[in-house]
Amino acid sequence: MDFVSSILFTLAGLLIGAFLGFYFTKKKFEKELKENPPINEKMIRAMFLQMGRKPSEAQIKQIMKSVNANR
Repeated sequence: MDFVSSILFTLAGLLIGAFLGFYFTKKKFEKELKENPPINEKMIRAMFLQMGRKPSEAQIKQIMKSVNANR
């Protein structure tokens, strides 16, 4: 009986640990995405306009391509 109960407690601990690890990792990931959203074309246009330049569609596509290539 002692051996069976130790296996059950071990399995219960593993399940609880896996659930808590998943939950806190998900929360951390969502927080990071909220604080640092992935760059999009609208952000690139805003960056160009802040520098005083009017970006062409080709420039925006080129920057998006280079950003996605570095991931």
